[in-house]
Amino acid sequence: MTAWPERLYDAYVFDMDGTIYLGDHLLPGAKRLIEELRRRGIPVRFLSNNPTKDPGQYVEKLGMLGLPTPVEEIANTVVTTTRWLLENKPGQTVFPIAEEPLKRAFARAGIRMSEDPSEIDVVVASYDRTFDYRKLQIAFDAIWFYKRAVLIATNPDRFCPFPGGRGEPDCAAIIAAIEACTGARCEMVVGKPDPVMLGAALGGLDVDPANCVMVGDRIMTDIQMAVNTGMCSAMPLTGESTLAEAVALDAAHRPTHVVDRVDRLIPKALWDEIGWTEDNDPIN
Repeated sequence: MTAWPERLYDAYVFDMDGTIYLGDHLLPGAKRLIEELRRRGIPVRFLSNNPTKDPGQYVEKLGMLGLPTPVEEIANTVVTTTRWLLENKPGQTVFPIAEEPLKRAFARAGIRMSEDPSEIDVVVASYDRTFDYRKLQIAFDAIWFYKRAVLIATNPDRFCPFPGGRGEPDCAAIIAAIEACTGARCEMVVGKPDPVMLGAALGGLDVDPANCVMVGDRIMTDIQMAVNTGMCSAMPLTGESTLAEAVALDAAHRPTHVVDRVDRLIPKALWDEIGWTEDNDPIN
C-alpha cells in the first residue's frame, strides 16, 4: 500500500459519492483530476451503487457540478440490476422494493412487476426511502408463505453518507429485515463488490483490468471489487473508510494506494509539467 502512484493507469473507474463529490459539492482536486485524465485521452468511467438515480440523473448532477459527462461513461445498480434480471430471470415477475428510477428501468426493459405475492418470482431489495411494513409483508408472503420468490439486492451498502458526517440507512438494512422475518438468504447482490459491476464500467474499452484502477472511499465495496477482479485500487480519505481501517487489512485486501484527495492519483513527477501546486486547486 502506497500513497502517490508512480504511473498513470490505462483507465480510471470512479465511485462518485464520497470520492468525486459529497452532497452537492465537488471534493477537492476532483475537477482538475478528471479534466487532466481526459486531456491525456485516458478513459474515465463513473460507477455507483446508488439505485435512487438513473445514469441520466448522474449526467445532470455531474454537469451541474462542472464535470460534463456523457451517459455512456456512467453505470450504476439501476443498469446492472436490470441487465442481471433480463439475463438470469427472463420472463419472471418481480417485486421491486425500490424508488422510481429502478422501477422505470424495469418497465422500459419489459420486466413484469407485481405486488401480488402469489405471482412474484423475485423480490428485489434496494435503497428505498419509502420502505414500509406493507412492502415487508409482500416480500414475506412471496418468500415465506407462498415459498416461490427468491431475494436479490441492488447493493450491500449499510448507509448512504451525507455531508457533515450524517447518513441514512441503505439497502443492507432492507435485506436484513427481509432475511430476519423469512429465514431466506439473499441469493445475489448485483452492486459492488460483485464483478458484474466491472463489466458495466469497462464494457467497450479495450483495456486489461490489471492495468486499470478502481477509485473509491469504501473498503467493503469499492476496494473489495478491485480485489475480486484483479484491478489496482485507490482509496481517497474523503468518505467512509479510514486509513486505520486500510492498514488493519491483510496485504491481499488493502487498497493499492491511499490518498488524502483524488488529485494525488496523478504522479507527483507530473505536477510541475501540468503546473499544479498544493494550493492552486480552485476549489481547495
